[in-house]
Amino acid sequence: NVWKILCDIPYGKLVTYGDIAKEIAQITGKEKMSAQAVGSAVGNNPISIIVPCHRCVAAGGKLGGFGWGETAKKWLLRHEGGSYDDQ
Repeated sequence: NVWKILCDIPYGKLVTYGDIAKEIAQITGKEKMSAQAVGSAVGNNPISIIVPCHRCVAAGGKLGGFGWGETAKKWLLRHEGGSYDDQ
């Protein structure tokens, strides 16, 4: 479910792990879902460009993790012209 949601994030857009957790909870009929569990699923993505996990960030716009490193995640976000702003 997490990877399907990641694939549906439009080019240049960002979502948070918490956003995905809320969507998964709604899909599965659960009261809530852990953003950390979503982060774990995102972190196990072996095909990071095809399943665009770089578009998922932590609360408050913090980058969160990325298998290819923070520099690559920042580059991908900037390349897509997204709203990520390195402050």
